[in-house]
Amino acid sequence: MRRYLIPALCLATPLAAADWSLRQDDVPLSRAELEALEGRTLTFYDDGQSRYLADGAYTYTYSAKNGGGTAFGTYRIAEDGSICTEFQNGFSRCDLYVHSGERLILINEKGERFPVRPE
Repeated sequence: MRRYLIPALCLATPLAAADWSLRQDDVPLSRAELEALEGRTLTFYDDGQSRYLADGAYTYTYSAKNGGGTAFGTYRIAEDGSICTEFQNGFSRCDLYVHSGERLILINEKGERFPVRPE
């Protein structure tokens, strides 16, 4: 049974790279690049923000146009290079970050792609 996470602790089974629906120019982030997300806030084009904290805590803040509010959870880097999140509300999900040309993209388990705004 697959469980989905909003960026936090992963209960899902790690997925093989082939399961991520990668495009030809997608390059998954290295472990060092994933670890460097700690302390950063990533803003998406809908103005939602993911924040990865030093103690493994994770927050996702929805934009005002998407209802506002913040989801809290924890995250970890999985063996396959995805970031798995478990939210306090019981929801969980794994996401894969890739470089696609000049862009940083989050790919969720459904294959949906969410570009991150440049800093």
